[in-house]
Amino acid sequence: MAREYRLGVTRKVANAAVKLLVGRGIPIAGRTGWLLTTTGRRSGADRTTPVNVIEVGGDRWLVSPYGQVGWVHNLRADATARLRRGRTRETWEVEEADAATAGPVLRAYVRKIPVTAPFFDAKLSDPAEAFAAEADRHPVFRLARSRA
Repeated sequence: MAREYRLGVTRKVANAAVKLLVGRGIPIAGRTGWLLTTTGRRSGADRTTPVNVIEVGGDRWLVSPYGQVGWVHNLRADATARLRRGRTRETWEVEEADAATAGPVLRAYVRKIPVTAPFFDAKLSDPAEAFAAEADRHPVFRLARSRA
């Protein structure tokens, strides 16, 4: 059974360190690390969290390996993703993927960022269909249109 994500003290400290490094442009996780800023769905305030953006099939994807976290809800309310790494800033409109589309992306994500594997029931050797079965627990968003 997949591990459940909990934002404890250790993870908060790790996120703060990653935010500092990525914000300064220092590569994390093989240049997939970015800071994602969304607009809070209730507060309207900016919310920033470290994420990994991967490329699959010529498209760029945001994956939530830890499930239905805050930034997922925020993107569903306002489909604008602002990405930052060092001095590089990008603004994108996002589209949430259906399960069939998400399966291969989730599989590629776990292979590229294996530290997230314990949060999935599907194993690295499983086919994309096994990952598609978990798409409702691990939302996937395609970076659709640049708003630069």
